[in-house]
Amino acid sequence: MKVLFIINDAPYGSEKAYNALRMAMEMQKEHTHVEVLIFLLADSVTCALSSQSTPKGYYNVERMLKAVINRGGQVKACGGCSEARGIAGLALLEGVELSSMSQLTRWAVEADRILTF
Repeated sequence: MKVLFIINDAPYGSEKAYNALRMAMEMQKEHTHVEVLIFLLADSVTCALSSQSTPKGYYNVERMLKAVINRGGQVKACGGCSEARGIAGLALLEGVELSSMSQLTRWAVEADRILTF
C-alpha cells in the first residue's frame, strides 16, 4: 500500500507539518508494509532545509523528516514553490529532492491513500 502525504504549511507556526510527520513516522513503525511518500508544497518546502535549530524540548521537523527517510520514505519538494521562496539553491536535507507537479500527479494516481495537511 502507498500512502501520500501532501504538506502545505510551514514547519513552524502551525502544527500541520509536525502532525503529518508524526503520523508518517507512526505508520512506518506500525505498518512496515506501507510505502510512505511525502510531497512538500507551498511554505512546507522550508521543512526540507538543513541545519534547523529549535529550542530544547520543541519538535524539530528536520529530525522528523530524516527519520521518515531513514525508514525508506520518499520526500520530494516542489521545485516551483522552492524557487518562489528563494530556497531552490540552498542545501536541502539528504534524501529530499526538488520535484514537480508532474511527479505529485504521478504519486497521486499511484497512491492508495492521500492525506493532506
